[in-house]
Amino acid sequence: MSGHMGLRERKKLRTVETISETAISLFLAKGFDEVSVVEVARAAEVSKPTLFRYFPTKEDLVLHRFADHQDEAGRVVAERPEGMSALAALRAHVLAGLAARDPVTGLCDDAEVLAFHRLLYGTPSLVARLHAYTDRAEEALAGALGGPDEMDARLAAGQIVAVQRILARENWRRIAAGESATSLYPVAVAAADRAFDQLSDGLRRYVETPP
Repeated sequence: MSGHMGLRERKKLRTVETISETAISLFLAKGFDEVSVVEVARAAEVSKPTLFRYFPTKEDLVLHRFADHQDEAGRVVAERPEGMSALAALRAHVLAGLAARDPVTGLCDDAEVLAFHRLLYGTPSLVARLHAYTDRAEEALAGALGGPDEMDARLAAGQIVAVQRILARENWRRIAAGESATSLYPVAVAAADRAFDQLSDGLRRYVETPP
């Protein structure tokens, strides 16, 4: 994607990534509440106003890692192969993520990923801010599901996003308790299949293959 960006856009992207990664490194080393925004700006070699131009809140410095995932489910549905239902596409995407040990699925025992998750879920203000990202994920998915009844799409999106979140949190909880990603993988796959079976029972409209 960066190959299609202009110089200004690439510079902006590098600045955003540098600020976020610098902040996360400091938070992991000292604790979220022990690091000030001024300290982050200084370490990233930017001014405080510049930092806030890219990150409206301190929590966004951490949650930037989730930015690309906010509309992921919506993209999966919108870009699914012809003849594939929305739920089939989402199920396949989740299973592929588990197989790849995608950190978003919670099934990743990389030390850096575990440290990040401990930071995220161990900081109340970050957990609270994460809800805003979840809301945007639901909106994006509801838009992709579409249909004549907007409420149906919103209700379906809420259920699907909640299932993905619960599955990921359970995987992370078990990994944090000492299980390996390899040993947990078949359990995680079975849980995902069971969850999507339940979704399929209640969301028949989104199980049917489109004409």
